[in-house]
Amino acid sequence: MTYLIDAWLDRPHPYLRILHRETGEVCAVLEEEALDELRDQGDLDLAGLNSSEPVVLKELVRNLFLFCYARALRPHGEVH
Repeated sequence: MTYLIDAWLDRPHPYLRILHRETGEVCAVLEEEALDELRDQGDLDLAGLNSSEPVVLKELVRNLFLFCYARALRPHGEVH
């Protein structure tokens, strides 16, 4: 599967979406709170988002998916 990263980080309410390249289906969405958490953890790699290297982008997408899944498994209201 191939994915696209659609990120709007320099706006009042930033977001990042991972889209399935062939269908355009939204596979994951990170909004302001999640992006802030990633930044606080040092896990939001802005250089990686601008990379054209497939290996870098593949690792970035993998880490974003893992973050989304881990966040979804937390009890509601729990923040790390």
